[in-house]
Amino acid sequence: MLMTHDNNEKLNMLSQYIEQISRSDGIYSTDIPPLKFIRASEPTAPIHQVHEPALCVVTQGSKIVTLGKERYQYGASHYLVVSMDLPISGEVIEATSDSPYLCLRLDFKLGEIIDLLKAGDLKTNRKGKPRRGLYVNKMDNVMLLDAVLRLVQLLDSPKDIEFLAPLVIREILYRLLQDENGDIIWQLAIADSYTHRIAEVIEILKADYAQPLRIEELASKARMSLSSLHYYFKQVTGLSPLQYQKQLRLQKARQLMLLEMEDAASAGFQVGYESPSQFSREYSRLFGLPPKKDINKLRGF
Repeated sequence: MLMTHDNNEKLNMLSQYIEQISRSDGIYSTDIPPLKFIRASEPTAPIHQVHEPALCVVTQGSKIVTLGKERYQYGASHYLVVSMDLPISGEVIEATSDSPYLCLRLDFKLGEIIDLLKAGDLKTNRKGKPRRGLYVNKMDNVMLLDAVLRLVQLLDSPKDIEFLAPLVIREILYRLLQDENGDIIWQLAIADSYTHRIAEVIEILKADYAQPLRIEELASKARMSLSSLHYYFKQVTGLSPLQYQKQLRLQKARQLMLLEMEDAASAGFQVGYESPSQFSREYSRLFGLPPKKDINKLRGF
């Protein structure tokens, strides 16, 4: 289905809502808790984060998201779906003060998908091979765009948000399940699927990132062989379990240095590194600078 004039009008309306709330660059919360607006008036350096499940719709400008060695570019009239917690970096590549990068982000949880499937008695036989837990689509889904706009328009009627917002969010998730890549989310919600088991492994890694990686224990908890765990983990995340753990550790260490004023040696030790030189080497490989120089740059020194 091709983008219509009506769709372009809806995207323009979304841009206006985002600009009304985000008067300057940054991330803005709204009266609908899982809904945020993002604005940038110039290209940005890569921002590293563990991205939680979300739908991101860009209405103006463009961005590149990197997961492992893969790069995903999306811009106006595209949307990004992240189906599980993934360590990514994102950089705005197209933005000016006159035409800023504008994006809305709607966070969701696996439990909402499972509840939706149960409540609607939806059936699926989508049990194919696990696929990457992140994808970019063209915003050709008219009904999805319409639901997103209706959710944002609820900001004009605060008294209606508590009752209507959950209903519209359920519709948005339903539309995602029905689109061409919906099987990625379907598989996540199927209790015994490989994708669901990888999501369980990710929860363990997030909770125990500072502990030594016990791959045999992870495989046992995931009810997989070692080779299957490595294969399916990489299919879904683009990373090996060890690479995923490293990114979790390094991003947490960066937060400790930036927000809690820890020095590099202390931060590295807290996230599980016993060797300061190894920590510095792997930190530089991910962020492009040694720890001290990177933090000073972030602080504007």
